Amino acid sequence: MRLIDSGLEILSTEECQDLLRRATIGRVAVTVGTLPAVFPVNYALLGDDIVFFTGAGTKLRAAVDQAVVAFEVDDFGATPAYGWSVLAVGRATEITDGEPLAGARRLRLRPFAGGDRSHLVRIRPEFLSGRRVCTGPVAD
Repeated sequence: MRLIDSGLEILSTEECQDLLRRATIGRVAVTVGTLPAVFPVNYALLGDDIVFFTGAGTKLRAAVDQAVVAFEVDDFGATPAYGWSVLAVGRATEITDGEPLAGARRLRLRPFAGGDRSHLVRIRPEFLSGRRVCTGPVAD
């Protein structure tokens, strides 16, 4: 544990990966023109890669273009005294066949939105960063 300020802890790579494995909903940030756009997705980890299904549109275009994207997941309690956030940055790619696609299906990963969302996107993190905040007593 490394505190950088009162109640703010920098998480190790291993802690970030563990938190990514526990959560199921995150946000993927892509660039649209010159502006950021952020979309919620349900996801899973396939090895150390973040994977999610999507339909035709902005997220798939980022994957086809192999764009650098950001992915964020967090959890904060009902009171702001405790919480954590993990940020992963890497290239998005579309997975069209092979073991990664079969692996995602074995995970039973399903998009929560309806419609045709059969395109599998993978983000291979090149940068991983996390913070935990604890500024007061944590309720049991």
